Amino acid sequence: MSENYSAGNIQVLKGLEAVRKRPGMYIGSTGPKGLHHLVYETVDNSIDEAMAGFCDKIVVALEKDDIVRVEDNGRGIPVDIHPTEKISALELVLTRLHAGGKFEKSAYKVSGGLHGVGVSCVNALSDWMEATVKRDGHIHRQKYERGVPKTKVEIIGDTEEHGTTIRWKADKTIFTETTTYNFDVLRDRLRELAFLNKGIVIYFRDERLENPKEEILKFDGGISQFVQEIDVGKQIVPDEPIYINAEQDDVITEIAMHYNSGFSENAHTFVNDINTRGGGTHYEGFKSALTFVLRKFFDANEKLKKGFDKDEKLNYEDFSSGLTVVISMKVPEPEFEGQTKDKLGNTEVRTIVDQVVKEKLTLYFEQNPQVLESILKKSIDEAKARIAARKAKENMRKKTIGDGFGLPAKLADCSGKDPEMCEVYIVEGDSAGGSAKKGRDPKTQAILPLWGKMLNVEKVRPEKVMNNDKLQPVIQTLGAGFGKDFNIEKLRYHKIIIMADADVDGSHIRTLLLTFFFRYMPQLIENGYVYLAMPPLFKVQHGKKEPIYCYSDAERDAALATFDEETRAKVDVQRYKGLGEMDGKQLWETTMDPSHRKMRVVTIPDAIEADKIFSVCMGEEVEPRRQFIESNSSYANLDI
Repeated sequence: MSENYSAGNIQVLKGLEAVRKRPGMYIGSTGPKGLHHLVYETVDNSIDEAMAGFCDKIVVALEKDDIVRVEDNGRGIPVDIHPTEKISALELVLTRLHAGGKFEKSAYKVSGGLHGVGVSCVNALSDWMEATVKRDGHIHRQKYERGVPKTKVEIIGDTEEHGTTIRWKADKTIFTETTTYNFDVLRDRLRELAFLNKGIVIYFRDERLENPKEEILKFDGGISQFVQEIDVGKQIVPDEPIYINAEQDDVITEIAMHYNSGFSENAHTFVNDINTRGGGTHYEGFKSALTFVLRKFFDANEKLKKGFDKDEKLNYEDFSSGLTVVISMKVPEPEFEGQTKDKLGNTEVRTIVDQVVKEKLTLYFEQNPQVLESILKKSIDEAKARIAARKAKENMRKKTIGDGFGLPAKLADCSGKDPEMCEVYIVEGDSAGGSAKKGRDPKTQAILPLWGKMLNVEKVRPEKVMNNDKLQPVIQTLGAGFGKDFNIEKLRYHKIIIMADADVDGSHIRTLLLTFFFRYMPQLIENGYVYLAMPPLFKVQHGKKEPIYCYSDAERDAALATFDEETRAKVDVQRYKGLGEMDGKQLWETTMDPSHRKMRVVTIPDAIEADKIFSVCMGEEVEPRRQFIESNSSYANLDI
C-alpha cells in the first residue's frame, strides 16, 4: 500500500455512483431481501399517492425475464422543468438522491419515505429502467441504464388518464445471488399494505407463468380485518375487534385489537405503512394506556381482587396475554431511529397515543362490561402463572448452581467456546445420538439427544414449558433463557441443527421444536441460526466400491442410471429408515461434515403468516386445521 496520501486519493462519487458502490447501505443487502426491497420502494411511492387521496388502484406485475412493472392511477410524477435544477422533475426524482416531493408538506401530508432515496436507488441498481407518466393530457416516457438517462423525457402519445408506470430489470452484477422474485414474499407485503390502506385495490400478477395468475388485494375492513386474519383458527374476545380511530395535531391513530385463547402477545406496529419492528413511542404510548385503563378497572372490582395476592401487581405482561393488536399511525414528520426505520422516536406521538387509547378504551369497557371482565380474568390467570413461573425459574437457577454449569447430562458438548464456530445437533433418540457422538468433530460440534414425546407449546402456558423434561435440556443447552427473558447474546451456538429421521415421527419432532423456537426464541430463526439436517434417504452400492448417497428418489434413479443394465441388477439399494442405521463414519460423511453435508436454513419471510400457520396446525381448533390440510393437500410430498 502506498504511503502517499493526498487530495488525489479522495474519491468523489457523483449522482447514483454511491448507491452502486455500496448498495447494502441503501437497501440492506444484495441478496433476495434487497432484491425484493426494490419492489417495496417503488410501491411505496404509489402508496404515498394513495395516502394523499390521489390513487386507489395499483398494479404490481412480475414479467418474464425478471422484469417488474408497478403502475398506479395517481397524479403522475411531474415532468415539467425544475426551476433551479433545469431538468425535468421526472429525471430529477429518478436520478438524484434526496430528491422528491416528500420533503415539502403541501405535496404529501404523510409519507413512508422521507429520505428521498427510494426509486432513485431502484434505478441505480437496475440494468435498465423505463418510466411512463400519464399527466396533463399526454403520455411521457424516459429510459435509463444503471441510473443514467438514455433518452430525454419524450411525449409518446395523448391520454385523458393519469398515473405512473415504472418498469425495471435488476442488475445481475449487483444481485449476484438471484434476480428471481418470490411471489409469496411480495404478496405478503402487498396484502399488508392493502390492509393498512382500506379502499385501495392492489392487483398482483405473475406473468412469468404459462397461465398467468392474479390476486386482487382489497380489504374494506382495514386493520380490523387484518387482526381477524392474524388470528384465524383461534377463539377470540370480543367477536368484533376493538377499534380506535382518532386524529390529534395532524397525527392519525388507528388501532384494532382483540384477545385470543393463547398466551403470547402479537403486536404489529406501523408508521406511514412502514413496519416498525423495533416498536417505538407509538407502541410505548399504547402499552402505558392499556395498563392504566385495565389496572384502574381491576382496582375498582372488589370481587376479582379477592382471589389475588395483595403484594403482587398486574402489569402489561399480564394484560397482553393473548393480545393481538395492530397499531397504524399516520405521522406528518416521523423521526425514525436509524436508517432502517424500524423504531419510531417522536416523543409527542407517545403522548397522543396514550391520551387517545385511555379515552377510547375507557368508554368501550364501560359500554362492554362482559368483555372487560373476560379480559381481566384472563389477565389475573396470566399474573398467577407469571408468579408461578418466576418461582420455578428461581428454583431452576438454584438447581443450575448446584449442578455446576447447569448443562444437561445427555449433552455431549464441544470443546470450542466461540459461538460463531460452534454448532449443536439436536438429535432424535439415543441411538442416532450415539452415532452422532462417534462421528462428530468434538471441537465444534455438540450433540443433544432427545427422547420421548415432545411438548406442543402451542397448547400450554410458559411455566409448563420451562418445567418440561423434554424442553428443559434444550433451554439449558442453548444457555440464552427463553420467552421474554431470552438474550441472544448469551447463545452458546450459532448453528442449531435439528437432525431427525425422514419419516412421520421425525417430521413431528421437527415441527414441535420449530413451534417452540418460533414462540419462545423467535430471534434464533430471525438471525438464521436454526437449520434442518438433510440425511440421505438411500445408499446405492455396487460391490466394494464407494457407496453413493442419495437424498431423493430422483438422485437414486440418477445414480442407478450410471450403471449398465447387467450391473444394475447387482447394485444394492438401501432405504434408510432412521439415522440409527448409520454408524458414526457414515453419519459424518453424509450429514455432519461441513464440506459435504446438506442443510436447510429455517426462515420466516413473513412472521404474521407463520404465526397463523402455527396456530392453525398446532392449536386446539380442529376445523381450521382440517380446512388448511384440504386446501394445501396438493402441495404435500408423501413418502408412504
